[in-house]
Amino acid sequence: MHEFTRREFTQETLGSLLAFSLLQTVFARDAFSREVQPLTAAWLAEVNEISESLRGKKLTQVEWQTQVEKLLDQVSVTELMKFIDFEKLTRGVKFKEQGELSLRPQFPEVEGLPTELVYGTQLFALQKDRSVVPHGHMNMATAFIVLQGEFHGRHFDRLEDAPESMVIRPTIDKTFGPGGHSSISDDKDNVHWFKTISETGHIFNIHVYHVVRSKDVPTGRVYIDPEGQSLSQGRILAKKISYEQAYKKYG
Repeated sequence: MHEFTRREFTQETLGSLLAFSLLQTVFARDAFSREVQPLTAAWLAEVNEISESLRGKKLTQVEWQTQVEKLLDQVSVTELMKFIDFEKLTRGVKFKEQGELSLRPQFPEVEGLPTELVYGTQLFALQKDRSVVPHGHMNMATAFIVLQGEFHGRHFDRLEDAPESMVIRPTIDKTFGPGGHSSISDDKDNVHWFKTISETGHIFNIHVYHVVRSKDVPTGRVYIDPEGQSLSQGRILAKKISYEQAYKKYG
């Protein structure tokens, strides 16, 4: 029979304690996942439900914004980050020199979350002083929630359109930290601009395309320069600019 030396006994004991600690960590993470995933899945399913109502014209775009922002008030940033496996998704990420890097979260298969979603998702990753540049949207509704970092966020109502310009009016101008959120539609707060003020920042994006029935209405971004001519009643005449111009000046 082998007799353990004090050193062997210590090593054996420490090894057992480390193994037990690791098992506790694994079980805790599994328990956390089992508890959290259905909650986050149910939240995402609710987002899908109101987005279906938007596409089906049961909700107006502004009503969708009101409802999605109520849902954004309820979601746990920590749980959402776990659900999309934020650490794995952003590990070793190489930030862009200008603007945002778009990452595509993959949702786990969880009971209660449809496999075919009406909306799409992105995770925007930015480094300090980089921006989601000023732009408006066409034929789409989107919502944003900050998962990590801080941003100077600005929104504008889009009041008038001309071939080479649009008239806008500031509506939101504040700092967005984790859990901070906002939304956009063709009808309210259509133009936005987010600049990273922390070392890094990450924004989770939900977007619903083709919210206008007419096939003649394109879907996409319209880049502008919000530092335009000041008009009466706080309005601004903003020049429409190209993607390259927007990122060169504001990215």
